[in-house]
Amino acid sequence: MADNNAVINGSKQYIVVKINNEQYGIDIGYVDNIVRMQRVTRVPKAQEYFEGVINLRGEVIPVMSMRKKFELEADEITGKTRIIIIKTEAQALVGLQVDEVKEVVTLDEEDIEKTTYDKNREERNEYLVGIGKHADELISLLNINAVIADDV
Repeated sequence: MADNNAVINGSKQYIVVKINNEQYGIDIGYVDNIVRMQRVTRVPKAQEYFEGVINLRGEVIPVMSMRKKFELEADEITGKTRIIIIKTEAQALVGLQVDEVKEVVTLDEEDIEKTTYDKNREERNEYLVGIGKHADELISLLNINAVIADDV
């Protein structure tokens, strides 16, 4: 069974994005596309963190605000705002609206501190698989399947 992670000699590649003032890493193996912000069509009675849907080359893709999902202040759409198209393990596409896409980094296993998840403490921890250390900066590495899950 193939692993969906982009692994190069024990290293993984992550797309580093900014959400609010924090840096997050998204495993590049899940990334299908990165597009500029475009008109999002609202969908009635959707979860609050879903902005709506976009039409990307004839395919309708739901778009989720990462700021709203993480219960941060409202999105500020700028020239740097991007929608990252994620292909989930179920092969469905979903767009994640982020403030900025910064770079692609390669992290070795020793550069990643695993996070432990305590159900009694902050639930947002389950959105993370670890903390990456790159060039004196810390990058919170996202558990994409947990972030996208509706029941979180």
